[in-house]
Amino acid sequence: MHLILTGATGLVGSGVLHHMINTAAVTTVSVLARRPVPQAEGHDKVKVIVQKDFGSYPEELLEQLRGAEGCVWAQGISITKVTKEEYQKITYDWPLAAARAFCKIPGNPKPFKFVYISGQGATTSPGIFTQHFGVIKGRAEASLLALAKDPKFKNLRPYSLRPGGVDPVHHVEIHKFLPQRKGFQKVMEESLVSALRVAMKSTISPTRELGRVATDLASGDGQPLQGKGLEDEGRILSNVAIRRLAGI
Repeated sequence: MHLILTGATGLVGSGVLHHMINTAAVTTVSVLARRPVPQAEGHDKVKVIVQKDFGSYPEELLEQLRGAEGCVWAQGISITKVTKEEYQKITYDWPLAAARAFCKIPGNPKPFKFVYISGQGATTSPGIFTQHFGVIKGRAEASLLALAKDPKFKNLRPYSLRPGGVDPVHHVEIHKFLPQRKGFQKVMEESLVSALRVAMKSTISPTRELGRVATDLASGDGQPLQGKGLEDEGRILSNVAIRRLAGI
């Protein structure tokens, strides 16, 4: 099976790429990235396609993705690092543009599974106290669901995952590839995740298990899910659902 991955150098994407590399059923991984991906080096099944504009998918690029059946969209950025306009472009505009384009990938008559890595705090029904990141991510989730109901994109099967505190501590295979946090940000993130790991374990999303769930959905049958922790037609997964599917 041929899968697509974005955000492969980030925290979530590194975990997803590790699982894709080590999953026999996944025979080809096309990584769309702005720069080389060290974790992909030495793996024949992984091809890195340098993509400068994630809002544009010309025919020659789609031809390189021929036969792909699913995508994990793990690309993202902290809202504290960019303007609101840039955040919307990265978090909303780009994944929607990709979902539209990937439905037109040549050589794939099957449903296309698009797994959007959202986040805890996202909501499709924002209120006056909803943080901006939650509004934009929730809007992306809702727009992906709406897109799948458009006859022009009837082969789209979207899922949105809302992980909690993403934790790579036990995923030692990816440690050397992870982005290095510095200063106050590093201290705060490590302190918060460490505290959650002890006091509120159910809010943690380990990268190994998160990578497995995302890959399984991208390579699955695209059907709605059932069970606890699901919203919007069984296609939006809270961290409760992610942990349940991961068996933790």
